[in-house]
Amino acid sequence: MSAPSSPPGGRVSLRRLFGLARPELTPLLLGTFFILVASSAGLLFPQAIRLIIDDALVSGDVARADRVAAIMAVVFLVQGVATALRYILIHVAGERVVNRLREELYRKLLDQDIALFDERHTGELTSRLASDTAVLQSAVSSNISIALRNAITIIGGLAFLTYTSPSLTLLMLVVVPPVALGAVGYGRRVRGLARQAQDAVGESNHVAVESLAGIRTVRAFTAEAHERKRYATAMEQAFQLARKRIHLSGVFMGVAGFASYAAAILVFWYGGRLVMSGELTVGALTSFLVYTLLVAMALGALSDLWADFMRAMGAAERVFELIDRVPTIAPQGGEQPAHTEGRVEFQHVDFRYPTRKDVQVLGDLSLSIAPGERVAIVGHSGAGKSTLTSLLLRLYTPDSGRILLDGRPLESLDPQWLRRQVGIVSQEPVLFSGPISDNIRYGREGATDAEVEAAARAANAHEFIARFPDRYGTLVGERGIKISGGQKQRVAIARAVLKDPRLLILDEATSALDAESEHLVKEALDRLMRGRTTLIIAHRLSTVVDADRVLVMDGGRIIQSGTHASLVAEEGLYRRLVEKQVVAAA
Repeated sequence: MSAPSSPPGGRVSLRRLFGLARPELTPLLLGTFFILVASSAGLLFPQAIRLIIDDALVSGDVARADRVAAIMAVVFLVQGVATALRYILIHVAGERVVNRLREELYRKLLDQDIALFDERHTGELTSRLASDTAVLQSAVSSNISIALRNAITIIGGLAFLTYTSPSLTLLMLVVVPPVALGAVGYGRRVRGLARQAQDAVGESNHVAVESLAGIRTVRAFTAEAHERKRYATAMEQAFQLARKRIHLSGVFMGVAGFASYAAAILVFWYGGRLVMSGELTVGALTSFLVYTLLVAMALGALSDLWADFMRAMGAAERVFELIDRVPTIAPQGGEQPAHTEGRVEFQHVDFRYPTRKDVQVLGDLSLSIAPGERVAIVGHSGAGKSTLTSLLLRLYTPDSGRILLDGRPLESLDPQWLRRQVGIVSQEPVLFSGPISDNIRYGREGATDAEVEAAARAANAHEFIARFPDRYGTLVGERGIKISGGQKQRVAIARAVLKDPRLLILDEATSALDAESEHLVKEALDRLMRGRTTLIIAHRLSTVVDADRVLVMDGGRIIQSGTHASLVAEEGLYRRLVEKQVVAAA
């Protein structure tokens, strides 16, 4: 079972959110210092207005006005330098934070068991990796900077306001508590809507990834309109949630803005009365009004930031849910035997896929494969053939029973060590979009160019690779789309040759090839299988004729076992399958 995600409580998530920035404490502290400098300089501006109005303009002292203007020019220069340094320090720290977070999330995703990828769409996971982490980036960098700046403006502004006129300040503060309480309730509502909207965007990403990855199928079936409708439906759901959040934000911002400017009007009205009674100077009232506007704008900015922080909380919950998830199969840890013979045993194995617990795939299955033996497994689709290979690679764990390698239970072996002992060539091998050499070298990182070429020669791939202008540097395109099916198979075989595994899995490795490609691939596979324990999954029975043993599966169980010749000679499912393929080929 997966570990529960981090508690949804705001304080816990907020602490973790800011904890992301802890490694960047030094630049953030420096950035905070420059925020203090810039904000303090900004708070001197209303005081300069007061001095110019009261001490210079009223008294007619032009020289004093010049001195005040010159001093403020220096103050603003300091403010500009501090603002630039603050921006650079805070935003570079934010970029480092989000890069680290993305790397950690990606590492955690790669460590997860396959069951997670059965449950979650690729689009959803990439949305968390890209969109959600970007939301967190602003929360722990620029938004922190803006929040600090506005907090300093509010605190400093209130101090100057209180110094100038306590009675006016008290009047202004009448509207602050209701706005603050409204911001708390508003933030909670926005947080929930933000998470729902992010989930909806993740679903729309899944639709886009699926349709774009399968664009050739979409085009072949003229299904563009259908895919556009699917994407539009997903985006409409995201839009409706975003619209709710926008409406809520608009209402709150309107109320907060009204309250802020209502306070300013009250101050202006009451301050005018104080000026007329001689209790306040014109310069003091003007500076008070500027401070009031600064505080009001800062409060409005904080209300917007509160919404952004709540959005970040929703994104943080989604990201931390994956980071905290404990895979059911540990990515590493366990025995790493120095030698592998290649004996495989399935002992009374029962299995259901985690996402389909109501469907039994394997039932009380027992099987023993000797070192170096070639065993072919045939049967109808859905009989459980490919499931055996997934269990052997320990992508899943049986519900009951055991699988042994050289007498050791797979659970006791280090999963990475185990997978290094197994090579696989499938019907549709996955190639990455880089050069051919990198795709072959995927079998063994660090292999030399000579070793890569030797593996390609063994796989009957060197000849066609040498005809490309860039030879081994030729880019294969996404999923190997720029080379043919037979060429992809031979690159995959070269990858397996370079890996030099003790166990080999051939999963429908020649079923989709033409006769010439099949001959070249089969010749390469014959070389690859020599001396290795081999499991051959096949629908085309012509590929299993030379196997040492053929197992026939039906309903998750082995119902026949023997050589090709012995099974053809007896009545049973294998003979019927052979007869059907013979008739189909006639």
